[in-house]
Amino acid sequence: MTIVADDGAVRIERLELGPFATNAYIVTCCRERESLVVDAPAEADIIIDRLGDTTPRYILLTHGHVDHIGALDRLRAELRIPLGAHPADSGNLEPPPEMPLSDGDTVVLGKLRLTVLHTPGHTPGSLCFSVGRYLLSGDTIFPGGPGVTGTPAAFKQIVRSISEKILVLPDDTMVYPGHGDATVLRQEKEQFAAFASRSHDPDMCGGVLWLSDRGE
Repeated sequence: MTIVADDGAVRIERLELGPFATNAYIVTCCRERESLVVDAPAEADIIIDRLGDTTPRYILLTHGHVDHIGALDRLRAELRIPLGAHPADSGNLEPPPEMPLSDGDTVVLGKLRLTVLHTPGHTPGSLCFSVGRYLLSGDTIFPGGPGVTGTPAAFKQIVRSISEKILVLPDDTMVYPGHGDATVLRQEKEQFAAFASRSHDPDMCGGVLWLSDRGE
C-alpha cells in the first residue's frame, strides 16, 4: 500500500493484491473526500479498509481479466456503489455494470473529472482513466512496453491505442499500470519513438518491449 500521488486535489493509493501482484488504486478527491476504486484484484477487506473515512462512489474496471476482478463480487455486495466497465469486457460480470463506459466519457468524483480512454488490444474492452496529470493504465501500457497481446492483430490494435490515446498526453503524465511500478510518459514516448523507427516482424505479439525486436 503506497500513496503514489497527492497534490492537494487528487490522492491516489496503490494496493498490490492477490497471487498475480495486481494493482488496485483508490482515487480520492481531497476536497470532497469522495473516492473510487480502480480494479478489484483480491483481498476485498484490505480495499474496504483503505477507503477509510472517504465516501466511495464507484468501482471502475480497466478490463475483465480474472486477476483484476477477484474481489469484485464482494466489493459490489458490501459497498453497494455503481460498477463502471466497457461493454466489451462485461460479458462475464453478473449483474452487468450499472455504468457502461465508452471512450471520452467523464466520471465525476467530487471536484475531479476522470476521462475514460478506450484502449483495446490487451482485451477488446480495455480502459484507461485520466485525471489531472495521472493515468491509470490497467494492462494497456507498462514501463518499457505494451500489455501482453495474444495475436498480431491485437498487438497492432494495442499499439494504435497507445499511440492515439496515451502518447498524446503531456510528457509529465505519470502512468500507473495494472502490475508493477509507475513510469513517466516522457520515457515511454522516447522508447516508443525508437520502436516505431524500426521495422518489425508482422507476426509480432505477446510480451513486447519497445527496445526489443521481438515478442516473447
